[in-house]
Amino acid sequence: MAILPLSLSHSLTSALSATSSGIGRPVARLLHPRVPSRPTVICLAAPPKVPVPIASPASLGDDPSKWDPAECDALLRGGQQVASVLQEMLKLMEDMEMDGSFESLAVELIAQGVIGKRVDEMESGFLMALDYMIQLAEKDSDNERKSLLEVVKQTVLDHLTKKCPPHVQVVGLLCQTEKKDSRHELLRRVAAGGGVFKNDKGLKCQIPGANLNDIANQADDLLESMESRPTIPDRKLLARLVIVREEARNMMGGGLLDERNDRCFTTLPEAEVNFLSKLVALKPGKALERMIKDVMQGKAEGADNIENANAGPDSKLDHLTGISGRGSVTGLKPRPVRPGMFLETVSKVLGGIYANNTSGITAQHLEWVHQTTLKILQEMAF
Repeated sequence: MAILPLSLSHSLTSALSATSSGIGRPVARLLHPRVPSRPTVICLAAPPKVPVPIASPASLGDDPSKWDPAECDALLRGGQQVASVLQEMLKLMEDMEMDGSFESLAVELIAQGVIGKRVDEMESGFLMALDYMIQLAEKDSDNERKSLLEVVKQTVLDHLTKKCPPHVQVVGLLCQTEKKDSRHELLRRVAAGGGVFKNDKGLKCQIPGANLNDIANQADDLLESMESRPTIPDRKLLARLVIVREEARNMMGGGLLDERNDRCFTTLPEAEVNFLSKLVALKPGKALERMIKDVMQGKAEGADNIENANAGPDSKLDHLTGISGRGSVTGLKPRPVRPGMFLETVSKVLGGIYANNTSGITAQHLEWVHQTTLKILQEMAF
């Protein structure tokens, strides 16, 4: 029997020990997991070096005593499955003869085989447990263990991608595509029905056919799911989803007044309206662009309200001001300004201006804000 390369053996052993020691600590307060109020789609095939899941579990924090009991339960059950997967991978590797130059390829092939037959039975906390173990590997500065766990995570995401509807797969592909022209070409081919095409490297790839409106709505649903959280763990992914939504809508050709883009807005969000009122009062230029950039990056009005994250959306504010310094209309605590919702607000205001044929300086100003925000998000996303 061949001897398993030392680096791989050490990585698997470290990962297994992290599973047994790191995930079982908060077991005392376990309860049955709660049913999520909104379904979350987890689907995206990204390069293992930079995994970009469309929706990853929220961070549990560093203090196990503050973890939600239901999340602890899901984490524990997911961690047990991760340990089982790693043990099976280790057993298969022990029986293989591997040259050092083919170690990474062997790990990927074994992960494909092991996970392929288990993907339908995986617990909802499997990816949560993997994310937690990857965080532990980062804290321990164990790059080999982190790389191995990311391969496992990416393999799971690849298998889930195949089970996703076509428009969800397309959102994942678009989030991986850095060049704007390439994304537009991908959208055109998807709208034309998809097919088999050659990529830049001459390799054939299968592109699914999908409806542009479904793609835009899927990106918007994911944005809503991410932006409704108290904190945003991955602003780069958020920026990519905003870009995907806006480009898919633009390719539909309906413009700002396209009724297909109506996402049932009855009242414009207060935080975004307050921020927009500040922007239209200033002259377009570098200072205004800097204000927008800070908010898109999670600073100033866009900063996550970590201190009051657990206070609930109905908590009252002592000194809340609305438009032009007036009191808040609702009297409730507004969320921070979010990129996707901000662009949606700008589009709605612009649509109202054009619908009433009152275009002028304000419309030009808002067009500038819209384009500048898109340019900033493009820089953040890729």
